[in-house]
Amino acid sequence: MRYIVIGAGAVGGTIGAKLFQGGHEVLLIARGAHHAALRASGMRLITPSTTETLAVPVADGPVPTGEDDVLVLATKSQDTVAALDGWSRELPVVLAQNGVGNEPVALRRFARVYGMCVWLPALHLEPGVVVSYGAPHPGMLHVGRYPQGVDDLAAQVTADLTGSGFVTRPVPDVMRWKYGKLLGNLGNAAEALCEPGFADIHVQARAEAMRVLDAAGIAYSTQEEERELRGHLVDLAPVDGVARGGGSSWQSLARGNGTIEADFLNGEIVLLARTLGLPAPVNEVLQREANRAAREKLPPGSMPVAKLQALIDERCAAVSR
Repeated sequence: MRYIVIGAGAVGGTIGAKLFQGGHEVLLIARGAHHAALRASGMRLITPSTTETLAVPVADGPVPTGEDDVLVLATKSQDTVAALDGWSRELPVVLAQNGVGNEPVALRRFARVYGMCVWLPALHLEPGVVVSYGAPHPGMLHVGRYPQGVDDLAAQVTADLTGSGFVTRPVPDVMRWKYGKLLGNLGNAAEALCEPGFADIHVQARAEAMRVLDAAGIAYSTQEEERELRGHLVDLAPVDGVARGGGSSWQSLARGNGTIEADFLNGEIVLLARTLGLPAPVNEVLQREANRAAREKLPPGSMPVAKLQALIDERCAAVSR
């Protein structure tokens, strides 16, 4: 199979690079300065133990495809629709993305859709460069067909990723794992907005979301399950000369590209709560403030934790009246 990785940033770049190192045929899809750098000089992959420049083939949009090609979508959720435009709908598509809203969007267009639950600490801020912090393995990936099940393709993708260094499992209930990951990602907005010290806000957002998911009857994996599986297989290891400022939302503000994924993380809980007639003030404020910071192109860490907590408390008081 050829893996066509759409979105060669932190996650997609790491997945594509490791598959390429593992001997698989890979095509990276990137845009702008990142595409130009990859095309001119290859990908510079920096890990805790090595720095390599890889001549991974790259394109800036849809290319002619064959029946053995697999699309791996690793863009931010707000870019899903645009990123899938122009690709053959006969191909299988694996969604290596945060959130739980991408799979139904893809299933409107593609008959074979696979979810991937991604735990992969990486950084992409500089064109042509991806930094992977996971050790001894670069990431843990759960793969399954959407809405449920495991088939031959899921098993093959899992085997290829495992052979390329990842901790990978085929799972029939991939969306349960992705809902569990969503709970962890609800702190992304606070991490992007504030300096360290926002942990209590994430706890509030997670507790609120669990109440909403429970009311909706939606199953989700637990932190204990993740810790048991992950152990020390994917630890966050230091990389000389490259400090990791934060996760995907933090990196969105650092790049200053004007968008952030909050509508598909905190906003997913807000949407579900509203359909159930329930309040979700904590996630509502996080969604609103993250979008405002992205729109105004504010740098990460520009809001004091106390100010964000005050906005949350004010909204909580308003909805409880």
